[in-house]
Amino acid sequence: MKYYIIAGEASGDLHGSNLIKAILKKDPTAEIRFWGGDKMAAVHGTQVKHIKDLAFMGFIEVISNLNTILKNIRFCQEDIREFKPDRLILIDYPGFNLRIAAFAKSINIPVHYYISPQIWAWKQNRGHKIKKLVTKLYCILPFEQEFYKKFDMEVEYVGHPLVDAIQDFRTNTSNPEQFREKYNINDNKVLALLPGSRLQEIKAQLSVMLKAAQSFPNYQILIAGAPNMDDQVYLDIAKKTPVKIVRNETYELLNIAHMAAVTSGTATLETALFKVPQVVCYKGNPISVGIARKLIKVKYISLVNLIMDKELVKELIQKDLTKTSLANELEKFDDAKSSDRLALVKAYTELETILGGGGASEKVADLIIAEN
Repeated sequence: MKYYIIAGEASGDLHGSNLIKAILKKDPTAEIRFWGGDKMAAVHGTQVKHIKDLAFMGFIEVISNLNTILKNIRFCQEDIREFKPDRLILIDYPGFNLRIAAFAKSINIPVHYYISPQIWAWKQNRGHKIKKLVTKLYCILPFEQEFYKKFDMEVEYVGHPLVDAIQDFRTNTSNPEQFREKYNINDNKVLALLPGSRLQEIKAQLSVMLKAAQSFPNYQILIAGAPNMDDQVYLDIAKKTPVKIVRNETYELLNIAHMAAVTSGTATLETALFKVPQVVCYKGNPISVGIARKLIKVKYISLVNLIMDKELVKELIQKDLTKTSLANELEKFDDAKSSDRLALVKAYTELETILGGGGASEKVADLIIAEN
């Protein structure tokens, strides 16, 4: 069969790569075209667009790049029309993907939505559109199945694919000794900084993270570099602060980290599944954040807290994110035997259980291929 897959962000690239692997196990002759990143490209298929050309975040940023976004939509529609896939598979990225879903529906191409849009956070009225346009919806968060019942939708809860990705890493890829040697990392504790995958996120968060890190002079500071960013972006912000930039090896980094400062997003959940104590950070365009606060209908910004329905990890947002507040929160995890650290790691184990026992990619591939 022919599959057309669209992922617009780094997390979607990861999940898309694992889905492609699962599809190929069941359909070895699959013909695949995709919008995604390096991880998907490393597996199989023809890459149409790279995520570095797609990721625009925030109301102001989207408006300022509107012409590019509309041009991408038109290009995508024509590419799908020419390719004539048997399945269109959309991965999160709702602003773009729901437009493409409408187009696919109009030309009778089945639409499978994997990593359902987080409409429970905002724009809940999108549920009616999803019901109309999507052939099959696959949810990865346990509360989403109940949420979609209000739209009279039967959706598939498949578990979270990050559980699979991290289990696979630990089984087949993890090599902490080699990683330490590659980056010349000694036996001192590691403070991991995950400042996000978009330029505006990195510029807003990283300088505060680095200033807070100065409170831990005996730590090695490692920055998780986004696949679409040059090292110079981080070095310009770090200036004279000694840092190491880890490229495309965030899991290896989290595997040896003692604690972390993490920009809100999928990375908060990845950090939790690696059992690394963290502080969640977010500082964005004030206008965009102000609008978002009026529209968003959730209590927390991190997936960890949303899933657990309580502030399990500390969230420092906008003016609350300062070098002092971040350093004070990280200080709680410095001692390996501190009560704060031990309690958080224990709660992480409960979180992992809630997210299911793995196999999300395999389940989705089965359902996509079986759909008539």
